[in-house]
Amino acid sequence: MLSHFLSSLKSSSLSTSVGCGLFGKRWKRWEDIGGVKYDERVDPFRREVGRPQLEKGEDFHMSVDLMEHLLSIQDKAVVDGMFAHAESVQQKNIGNKVHFRGIVEFSNVCRKNCNYCGIRRDMEDVERYTMSKEEILECARWCFQNGYGSIMLQSGERTNRAHLNFLLDVIKSIRKESLELDVEQRQGLGVALSVGEQSKDVYQELFDAGAHRYLLRIETSNPHLYSILHPRDGLHEFEIRLQCIRDLKQVGFQTGTGVMIGLPGQSCRDLANDLMFFRDEDVDMIGMGPYVVQEHTPTGIEYLSRPQITKEELFSLSLRMLALARITLRDVNLPATTALQAIVPNGREIALSCGANMLMPILTPTRYRKEYQLYEGKPCVDEGADECRDCLSNRVKWAGKEIGLWEWGDPKHFFRRTETEEPIIKQKKTTKTDKKEKEKKEH
Repeated sequence: MLSHFLSSLKSSSLSTSVGCGLFGKRWKRWEDIGGVKYDERVDPFRREVGRPQLEKGEDFHMSVDLMEHLLSIQDKAVVDGMFAHAESVQQKNIGNKVHFRGIVEFSNVCRKNCNYCGIRRDMEDVERYTMSKEEILECARWCFQNGYGSIMLQSGERTNRAHLNFLLDVIKSIRKESLELDVEQRQGLGVALSVGEQSKDVYQELFDAGAHRYLLRIETSNPHLYSILHPRDGLHEFEIRLQCIRDLKQVGFQTGTGVMIGLPGQSCRDLANDLMFFRDEDVDMIGMGPYVVQEHTPTGIEYLSRPQITKEELFSLSLRMLALARITLRDVNLPATTALQAIVPNGREIALSCGANMLMPILTPTRYRKEYQLYEGKPCVDEGADECRDCLSNRVKWAGKEIGLWEWGDPKHFFRRTETEEPIIKQKKTTKTDKKEKEKKEH
Protein backbone atom coordinates (compact mmCIF):
# COMPACT_ATOMS: atom_id res chain seq x y z
CA MET A 1 0.00 0.00 0.00
CA LEU A 2 0.97 3.62 -0.14
CA SER A 3 1.79 3.34 3.55
CA HIS A 4 5.25 2.00 2.61
CA PHE A 5 5.87 5.14 0.59
CA LEU A 6 4.43 7.32 3.36
CA SER A 7 6.48 5.90 6.18
CA SER A 8 9.70 6.49 4.28
CA LEU A 9 8.64 10.01 3.38
CA LYS A 10 7.97 10.96 7.00
CA SER A 11 11.65 11.60 7.57
CA SER A 12 11.98 13.89 4.55
CA SER A 13 10.85 17.45 4.12
CA LEU A 14 8.96 18.31 0.94
CA SER A 15 11.91 20.11 -0.54
CA THR A 16 14.00 17.01 0.13
CA SER A 17 11.56 14.52 -1.36
CA VAL A 18 10.75 16.70 -4.35
CA GLY A 19 14.21 18.14 -4.77
CA CYS A 20 15.55 21.15 -6.65
CA GLY A 21 14.50 23.74 -4.07
CA LEU A 22 11.29 24.14 -6.05
CA PHE A 23 9.30 25.94 -3.41
CA GLY A 24 9.39 29.69 -3.20
CA LYS A 25 11.84 30.01 -6.08
CA ARG A 26 11.42 30.67 -9.76
CA TRP A 27 12.04 27.52 -11.77
CA LYS A 28 14.96 27.94 -14.16
CA ARG A 29 15.30 26.29 -17.53
CA TRP A 30 16.21 22.62 -17.56
CA GLU A 31 19.54 23.10 -19.31
CA ASP A 32 21.21 24.67 -16.28
CA ILE A 33 19.56 24.88 -12.87
CA GLY A 34 21.39 26.40 -9.95
CA GLY A 35 24.69 26.06 -11.80
CA VAL A 36 24.23 22.29 -12.16
CA LYS A 37 24.30 21.15 -15.78
CA TYR A 38 21.63 18.87 -17.19
CA ASP A 39 23.90 15.81 -17.48
CA GLU A 40 24.99 16.13 -13.85
CA ARG A 41 21.40 16.43 -12.65
CA VAL A 42 20.13 13.49 -14.68
CA ASP A 43 23.05 11.14 -14.03
CA PRO A 44 21.72 9.69 -10.72
CA PHE A 45 18.40 8.93 -12.44
CA ARG A 46 20.19 7.38 -15.44
CA ARG A 47 22.14 5.07 -13.14
CA GLU A 48 19.03 4.15 -11.14
CA VAL A 49 17.13 3.05 -14.26
CA GLY A 50 20.16 1.09 -15.49
CA ARG A 51 20.84 2.89 -18.75
CA PRO A 52 24.45 3.23 -19.99
CA GLN A 53 23.48 6.44 -21.75
CA LEU A 54 20.48 8.75 -21.62
CA GLU A 55 20.19 11.40 -24.28
CA LYS A 56 18.50 14.69 -23.50
CA GLY A 57 14.82 14.37 -24.43
CA GLU A 58 14.97 10.58 -24.85
CA ASP A 59 11.76 8.74 -23.99
CA PHE A 60 11.87 5.07 -23.05
CA HIS A 61 9.70 2.28 -21.67
CA MET A 62 9.99 1.10 -18.08
CA SER A 63 8.80 -2.05 -16.38
CA VAL A 64 6.06 -1.95 -13.75
CA ASP A 65 8.65 -2.95 -11.15
CA LEU A 66 10.92 -0.04 -12.06
CA MET A 67 8.11 2.52 -12.05
CA GLU A 68 6.86 1.23 -8.70
CA HIS A 69 10.39 1.64 -7.36
CA LEU A 70 10.69 5.21 -8.68
CA LEU A 71 7.34 6.16 -7.16
CA SER A 72 8.64 5.31 -3.69
CA ILE A 73 12.38 5.98 -3.86
CA GLN A 74 13.72 8.50 -1.33
CA ASP A 75 16.98 9.46 -3.03
CA LYS A 76 16.66 13.19 -3.69
CA ALA A 77 19.20 13.19 -6.51
CA VAL A 78 17.36 10.42 -8.38
CA VAL A 79 13.99 12.15 -8.07
CA ASP A 80 15.50 15.49 -9.09
CA GLY A 81 17.08 13.85 -12.12
CA MET A 82 13.79 12.22 -13.05
CA PHE A 83 12.04 15.60 -13.04
CA ALA A 84 14.83 17.19 -15.09
CA HIS A 85 14.70 14.43 -17.66
CA ALA A 86 10.90 14.62 -17.87
CA GLU A 87 11.23 18.32 -18.65
CA SER A 88 13.76 17.59 -21.38
CA VAL A 89 11.41 15.03 -22.96
CA GLN A 90 8.68 17.63 -22.92
CA GLN A 91 10.90 20.27 -24.51
CA LYS A 92 11.93 17.91 -27.30
CA ASN A 93 8.48 16.52 -28.09
CA ILE A 94 6.02 19.24 -27.03
CA GLY A 95 8.07 22.42 -26.79
CA ASN A 96 7.94 25.26 -24.28
CA LYS A 97 4.33 26.26 -24.87
CA VAL A 98 1.51 25.77 -22.38
CA HIS A 99 -2.01 25.67 -23.81
CA PHE A 100 -5.17 26.71 -21.99
CA ARG A 101 -8.45 24.76 -22.03
CA GLY A 102 -11.23 26.93 -20.67
CA ILE A 103 -13.52 24.74 -18.54
CA VAL A 104 -17.25 25.45 -18.36
CA GLU A 105 -18.91 23.29 -15.69
CA PHE A 106 -22.31 23.70 -17.27
CA SER A 107 -24.32 21.31 -15.08
CA ASN A 108 -23.90 19.47 -11.79
CA VAL A 109 -26.88 17.17 -12.37
CA CYS A 110 -25.63 13.58 -12.41
CA ARG A 111 -27.25 10.16 -12.56
CA LYS A 112 -24.17 8.49 -11.08
CA ASN A 113 -23.38 8.04 -7.40
CA CYS A 114 -19.58 7.65 -7.36
CA ASN A 115 -18.42 7.22 -3.77
CA TYR A 116 -15.75 9.95 -3.92
CA CYS A 117 -17.52 12.73 -5.81
CA GLY A 118 -18.86 16.03 -4.49
CA ILE A 119 -21.73 16.12 -7.00
CA ARG A 120 -22.74 12.46 -6.68
CA ARG A 121 -26.47 11.83 -7.07
CA ASP A 122 -27.16 11.42 -3.35
CA MET A 123 -24.96 14.30 -2.21
CA GLU A 124 -26.90 16.51 0.17
CA ASP A 125 -26.76 20.31 0.30
CA VAL A 126 -25.85 20.63 -3.39
CA GLU A 127 -28.07 22.99 -5.34
CA ARG A 128 -28.45 21.45 -8.77
CA TYR A 129 -28.15 23.66 -11.84
CA THR A 130 -27.82 23.58 -15.61
CA MET A 131 -26.57 26.67 -17.38
CA SER A 132 -28.61 28.04 -20.26
CA LYS A 133 -27.37 27.85 -23.83
CA GLU A 134 -26.75 31.60 -23.89
CA GLU A 135 -24.73 31.44 -20.65
CA ILE A 136 -22.52 28.73 -22.13
CA LEU A 137 -22.11 30.64 -25.40
CA GLU A 138 -21.13 33.76 -23.48
CA CYS A 139 -18.33 31.76 -21.83
CA ALA A 140 -17.29 30.45 -25.25
CA ARG A 141 -17.14 33.97 -26.68
CA TRP A 142 -14.97 35.10 -23.78
CA CYS A 143 -12.77 32.04 -24.29
CA PHE A 144 -12.23 32.82 -27.97
CA GLN A 145 -11.74 36.55 -27.51
CA ASN A 146 -9.04 35.93 -24.90
CA GLY A 147 -7.03 33.61 -27.10
CA TYR A 148 -7.86 30.27 -25.49
CA GLY A 149 -7.66 27.78 -28.33
CA SER A 150 -10.34 25.46 -27.01
CA ILE A 151 -13.10 25.09 -24.49
CA MET A 152 -14.06 22.07 -22.39
CA LEU A 153 -17.71 21.49 -21.56
CA GLN A 154 -17.86 19.46 -18.35
CA SER A 155 -20.87 18.18 -16.42
CA GLY A 156 -22.32 15.34 -14.46
CA GLU A 157 -23.44 12.33 -16.47
CA ARG A 158 -26.88 12.42 -18.09
CA THR A 159 -28.13 10.20 -20.89
CA ASN A 160 -31.68 11.40 -21.57
CA ARG A 161 -32.34 12.50 -25.15
CA ALA A 162 -33.53 16.02 -24.27
CA HIS A 163 -30.25 16.82 -22.53
CA LEU A 164 -28.19 15.30 -25.32
CA ASN A 165 -30.07 17.36 -27.91
CA PHE A 166 -29.33 20.45 -25.82
CA LEU A 167 -25.63 19.58 -25.75
CA LEU A 168 -25.53 18.92 -29.50
CA ASP A 169 -27.11 22.31 -30.14
CA VAL A 170 -24.57 24.03 -27.87
CA ILE A 171 -21.60 22.35 -29.61
CA LYS A 172 -22.86 23.30 -33.08
CA SER A 173 -23.48 26.88 -31.96
CA ILE A 174 -20.00 27.24 -30.44
CA ARG A 175 -18.39 25.97 -33.62
CA LYS A 176 -20.54 28.17 -35.85
CA GLU A 177 -20.10 31.37 -33.85
CA SER A 178 -16.38 30.94 -33.28
CA LEU A 179 -15.75 30.24 -36.96
CA GLU A 180 -17.61 33.42 -37.83
CA LEU A 181 -15.45 35.35 -35.35
CA ASP A 182 -12.23 33.69 -36.50
CA VAL A 183 -11.74 35.51 -39.79
CA GLU A 184 -7.99 34.85 -39.89
CA GLN A 185 -7.36 31.26 -38.96
CA ARG A 186 -10.66 29.64 -39.94
CA GLN A 187 -10.39 27.01 -37.23
CA GLY A 188 -12.66 28.54 -34.61
CA LEU A 189 -12.77 27.31 -31.04
CA GLY A 190 -11.90 23.68 -30.38
CA VAL A 191 -14.53 21.85 -28.33
CA ALA A 192 -13.63 19.22 -25.74
CA LEU A 193 -16.16 17.30 -23.69
CA SER A 194 -16.25 15.56 -20.34
CA VAL A 195 -19.83 14.38 -19.88
CA GLY A 196 -19.40 10.78 -18.79
CA GLU A 197 -20.33 7.40 -20.20
CA GLN A 198 -22.54 7.44 -23.30
CA SER A 199 -23.32 4.95 -26.04
CA LYS A 200 -21.04 4.73 -29.04
CA ASP A 201 -23.82 6.15 -31.21
CA VAL A 202 -24.08 9.20 -28.95
CA TYR A 203 -20.31 9.67 -29.06
CA GLN A 204 -20.59 9.67 -32.84
CA GLU A 205 -23.33 12.33 -32.70
CA LEU A 206 -21.20 14.52 -30.44
CA PHE A 207 -18.21 14.11 -32.75
CA ASP A 208 -20.28 14.91 -35.84
CA ALA A 209 -21.64 18.03 -34.12
CA GLY A 210 -18.11 19.43 -33.92
CA ALA A 211 -16.51 18.22 -30.68
CA HIS A 212 -13.10 16.63 -31.26
CA ARG A 213 -11.64 15.90 -27.84
CA TYR A 214 -13.12 13.87 -24.95
CA LEU A 215 -11.98 13.18 -21.39
CA LEU A 216 -13.29 10.11 -19.55
CA ARG A 217 -11.21 9.18 -16.53
CA ILE A 218 -10.86 5.52 -15.66
CA GLU A 219 -10.06 6.78 -12.07
CA THR A 220 -8.06 3.59 -11.41
CA SER A 221 -7.02 0.74 -13.68
CA ASN A 222 -7.43 -1.74 -10.81
CA PRO A 223 -10.92 -3.30 -11.25
CA HIS A 224 -11.12 -4.24 -7.56
CA LEU A 225 -10.29 -0.72 -6.39
CA TYR A 226 -12.72 0.63 -8.99
CA SER A 227 -15.49 -1.49 -7.46
CA ILE A 228 -14.72 -0.01 -4.02
CA LEU A 229 -14.90 3.54 -5.38
CA HIS A 230 -18.30 2.98 -6.97
CA PRO A 231 -21.62 1.57 -5.74
CA ARG A 232 -22.59 -1.82 -7.10
CA ASP A 233 -25.89 -0.80 -8.65
CA GLY A 234 -25.39 -1.70 -12.30
CA LEU A 235 -24.49 1.86 -13.30
CA HIS A 236 -20.81 1.77 -12.35
CA GLU A 237 -19.06 -1.09 -14.16
CA PHE A 238 -15.32 -1.06 -14.88
CA GLU A 239 -15.76 -2.98 -18.14
CA ILE A 240 -18.31 -0.46 -19.44
CA ARG A 241 -16.02 2.43 -18.55
CA LEU A 242 -13.15 0.80 -20.40
CA GLN A 243 -15.29 0.09 -23.45
CA CYS A 244 -16.40 3.73 -23.55
CA ILE A 245 -12.75 4.84 -23.72
CA ARG A 246 -12.18 2.45 -26.60
CA ASP A 247 -15.37 3.60 -28.34
CA LEU A 248 -14.20 7.21 -28.16
CA LYS A 249 -10.98 6.31 -29.95
CA GLN A 250 -12.86 4.36 -32.62
CA VAL A 251 -15.22 7.27 -33.25
CA GLY A 252 -12.24 9.54 -33.86
CA PHE A 253 -11.99 11.62 -30.70
CA GLN A 254 -8.69 12.77 -29.29
CA THR A 255 -9.17 10.61 -26.22
CA GLY A 256 -8.18 11.41 -22.67
CA THR A 257 -8.43 9.43 -19.48
CA GLY A 258 -6.81 9.61 -16.05
CA VAL A 259 -6.64 8.51 -12.44
CA MET A 260 -6.71 9.82 -8.89
CA ILE A 261 -3.47 9.59 -6.92
CA GLY A 262 -3.40 8.75 -3.21
CA LEU A 263 -6.74 6.96 -2.89
CA PRO A 264 -7.54 4.88 0.20
CA GLY A 265 -6.39 1.32 -0.47
CA GLN A 266 -4.24 2.33 -3.44
CA SER A 267 -0.65 1.07 -3.76
CA CYS A 268 2.36 2.33 -5.68
CA ARG A 269 2.00 -0.87 -7.70
CA ASP A 270 -1.50 0.26 -8.66
CA LEU A 271 -0.15 3.60 -9.83
CA ALA A 272 2.61 1.93 -11.85
CA ASN A 273 -0.04 -0.26 -13.45
CA ASP A 274 -2.05 2.89 -14.23
CA LEU A 275 0.89 4.18 -16.25
CA MET A 276 1.05 0.88 -18.13
CA PHE A 277 -2.70 1.13 -18.74
CA PHE A 278 -2.25 4.53 -20.39
CA ARG A 279 0.42 3.05 -22.64
CA ASP A 280 -1.54 -0.08 -23.53
CA GLU A 281 -4.75 1.84 -24.28
CA ASP A 282 -2.73 4.33 -26.34
CA VAL A 283 -4.59 7.41 -25.07
CA ASP A 284 -3.79 10.94 -26.18
CA MET A 285 -4.26 12.91 -22.98
CA ILE A 286 -3.94 12.00 -19.30
CA GLY A 287 -5.69 14.03 -16.65
CA MET A 288 -4.45 12.84 -13.29
CA GLY A 289 -4.04 14.56 -9.99
CA PRO A 290 -4.09 14.02 -6.25
CA TYR A 291 -7.14 12.65 -4.54
CA VAL A 292 -8.48 15.55 -2.47
CA VAL A 293 -11.06 14.45 0.06
CA GLN A 294 -14.73 15.38 -0.03
CA GLU A 295 -15.55 14.44 3.55
CA HIS A 296 -19.30 13.98 3.07
CA THR A 297 -18.83 11.03 0.71
CA PRO A 298 -18.31 7.31 1.41
CA THR A 299 -14.71 7.44 0.15
CA GLY A 300 -14.05 10.60 2.16
CA ILE A 301 -15.34 9.00 5.34
CA GLU A 302 -13.14 5.95 4.72
CA TYR A 303 -10.13 8.16 3.98
CA LEU A 304 -10.53 10.15 7.20
CA SER A 305 -10.85 6.97 9.29
CA ARG A 306 -7.29 5.80 8.55
CA PRO A 307 -3.77 7.27 8.72
CA GLN A 308 -3.58 9.98 6.12
CA ILE A 309 -0.99 10.89 3.55
CA THR A 310 0.20 14.47 4.07
CA LYS A 311 -0.23 17.11 1.40
CA GLU A 312 3.52 17.21 0.87
CA GLU A 313 3.73 13.45 0.36
CA LEU A 314 0.73 13.48 -1.96
CA PHE A 315 2.22 16.30 -3.99
CA SER A 316 5.54 14.49 -4.40
CA LEU A 317 3.76 11.35 -5.54
CA SER A 318 1.67 13.33 -8.05
CA LEU A 319 4.76 14.97 -9.57
CA ARG A 320 6.44 11.59 -9.94
CA MET A 321 3.42 10.26 -11.81
CA LEU A 322 3.53 13.22 -14.19
CA ALA A 323 7.26 12.81 -14.76
CA LEU A 324 7.02 9.08 -15.42
CA ALA A 325 4.09 9.61 -17.79
CA ARG A 326 6.08 12.17 -19.76
CA ILE A 327 9.21 10.00 -19.96
CA THR A 328 7.38 6.82 -20.98
CA LEU A 329 4.55 8.28 -23.10
CA ARG A 330 6.48 11.14 -24.69
CA ASP A 331 3.96 13.29 -26.56
CA VAL A 332 0.63 12.96 -24.74
CA ASN A 333 -1.01 16.04 -23.29
CA LEU A 334 -0.60 16.26 -19.50
CA PRO A 335 -2.59 18.94 -17.67
CA ALA A 336 -1.34 20.48 -14.45
CA THR A 337 -4.62 19.90 -12.64
CA THR A 338 -6.40 22.30 -10.33
CA ALA A 339 -6.21 19.71 -7.54
CA LEU A 340 -2.43 20.23 -7.38
CA GLN A 341 -3.04 23.85 -6.39
CA ALA A 342 -5.52 22.66 -3.76
CA ILE A 343 -2.71 20.95 -1.84
CA VAL A 344 0.27 23.23 -2.67
CA PRO A 345 -0.38 26.89 -3.60
CA ASN A 346 2.11 26.92 -6.49
CA GLY A 347 1.53 23.28 -7.36
CA ARG A 348 0.43 23.82 -10.93
CA GLU A 349 3.45 25.84 -12.01
CA ILE A 350 5.80 23.32 -10.40
CA ALA A 351 4.05 20.57 -12.35
CA LEU A 352 4.72 22.51 -15.57
CA SER A 353 8.42 21.84 -14.95
CA CYS A 354 7.95 18.12 -14.29
CA GLY A 355 6.17 17.06 -17.48
CA ALA A 356 2.82 18.87 -17.58
CA ASN A 357 2.04 21.06 -20.61
CA MET A 358 -1.55 22.24 -20.16
CA LEU A 359 -3.64 24.37 -17.79
CA MET A 360 -7.41 24.33 -17.51
CA PRO A 361 -8.71 27.68 -16.23
CA ILE A 362 -12.28 27.71 -15.00
CA LEU A 363 -14.74 29.85 -16.98
CA THR A 364 -17.87 28.80 -15.09
CA PRO A 365 -19.77 31.89 -13.86
CA THR A 366 -18.94 32.46 -10.19
CA ARG A 367 -22.58 32.08 -9.11
CA TYR A 368 -22.40 28.38 -10.07
CA ARG A 369 -18.90 27.46 -8.98
CA LYS A 370 -19.58 26.68 -5.34
CA GLU A 371 -22.11 24.05 -6.46
CA TYR A 372 -19.50 22.24 -8.58
CA GLN A 373 -16.98 21.31 -5.92
CA LEU A 374 -15.92 17.77 -6.70
CA TYR A 375 -13.58 17.99 -3.70
CA GLU A 376 -13.06 20.31 -0.75
CA GLY A 377 -10.80 23.34 -0.98
CA LYS A 378 -11.15 23.67 -4.75
CA PRO A 379 -9.19 26.77 -5.86
CA CYS A 380 -10.58 29.69 -7.85
CA VAL A 381 -14.19 29.25 -6.68
CA ASP A 382 -14.57 32.99 -6.04
CA GLU A 383 -12.49 34.24 -8.99
CA GLY A 384 -13.94 35.46 -12.26
CA ALA A 385 -12.67 34.38 -15.69
CA ASP A 386 -10.47 37.49 -16.00
CA GLU A 387 -8.83 36.82 -12.63
CA CYS A 388 -8.23 33.16 -13.50
CA ARG A 389 -6.65 34.17 -16.81
CA ASP A 390 -4.30 36.69 -15.22
CA CYS A 391 -3.41 34.32 -12.39
CA LEU A 392 -2.59 31.41 -14.68
CA SER A 393 -0.68 33.63 -17.10
CA ASN A 394 1.56 34.63 -14.21
CA ARG A 395 1.96 30.99 -13.20
CA VAL A 396 3.10 30.10 -16.72
CA LYS A 397 5.67 32.91 -16.69
CA TRP A 398 6.86 31.82 -13.24
CA ALA A 399 7.53 28.36 -14.66
CA GLY A 400 9.59 29.84 -17.51
CA LYS A 401 7.05 28.83 -20.16
CA GLU A 402 5.07 30.68 -22.81
CA ILE A 403 1.33 30.56 -23.46
CA GLY A 404 0.16 29.08 -26.76
CA LEU A 405 -2.62 31.54 -27.55
CA TRP A 406 -5.03 31.09 -30.48
CA GLU A 407 -3.97 27.45 -30.83
CA TRP A 408 -5.91 24.27 -30.16
CA GLY A 409 -2.89 22.57 -28.62
CA ASP A 410 -3.98 19.14 -29.83
CA PRO A 411 -1.98 16.21 -28.40
CA LYS A 412 0.81 15.32 -30.79
CA HIS A 413 0.30 11.74 -29.74
CA PHE A 414 -3.08 11.72 -31.52
CA PHE A 415 -1.50 12.46 -34.89
CA ARG A 416 1.18 9.85 -34.31
CA ARG A 417 -1.42 7.28 -33.25
CA THR A 418 -3.72 7.94 -36.20
CA GLU A 419 -0.88 8.51 -38.68
CA THR A 420 -2.36 11.82 -39.73
CA GLU A 421 -0.70 15.18 -40.22
CA GLU A 422 -1.00 17.87 -37.59
CA PRO A 423 -2.72 20.88 -39.19
CA ILE A 424 -0.61 23.99 -39.71
CA ILE A 425 -2.37 26.90 -38.05
CA LYS A 426 -1.64 30.42 -39.21
CA GLN A 427 -0.63 32.66 -36.33
CA LYS A 428 -3.10 35.33 -35.35
CA LYS A 429 -2.02 38.80 -36.34
CA THR A 430 -1.77 41.39 -33.61
CA THR A 431 -4.37 44.08 -34.28
CA LYS A 432 -4.52 47.62 -32.96
CA THR A 433 -7.27 46.47 -30.60
CA ASP A 434 -5.00 43.70 -29.27
CA LYS A 435 -2.20 46.20 -28.67
CA LYS A 436 -4.52 48.56 -26.82
CA GLU A 437 -5.81 45.72 -24.66
CA LYS A 438 -2.24 44.63 -23.88
CA GLU A 439 -1.23 48.18 -22.93
CA LYS A 440 -4.32 48.49 -20.75
CA LYS A 441 -3.41 45.29 -18.84
CA GLU A 442 0.21 46.37 -18.40
CA HIS A 443 -0.92 49.64 -16.84
